Amino acid sequence: MKKMIVPFVAVALLGPAIGMAASGHDDHGSHGGMHMDATQSALIDGIVKKVDKAGGKLTVSHGALPNGMPPMTMAFLVKDASWLGKVKEGQKIRFASENIDGAMTIVRLEPQN
Repeated sequence: MKKMIVPFVAVALLGPAIGMAASGHDDHGSHGGMHMDATQSALIDGIVKKVDKAGGKLTVSHGALPNGMPPMTMAFLVKDASWLGKVKEGQKIRFASENIDGAMTIVRLEPQN
């Protein structure tokens, strides 16, 4: 009788685990192709530290970015150079950024009052 209980318990405990592993629910590889454009990206609060019109950059002190980058102050390229004339040093902004060709770029900008 004892010899029959051990295999029964093993099957009862391992059966669901084997079924789940074979179901394909453990593979989330298809998420890599998902892309959020600027209209879907979360806006991050920041403060403009420097406006570099010649270089087409804004230096911004910001909170954590959705891509995992921690809070810091860094220079971003801007998607639209006209935005550089709409903000000034010390101004609060909300922005979305993306890595475009290896450079962090502000793709959406909302100056705050």
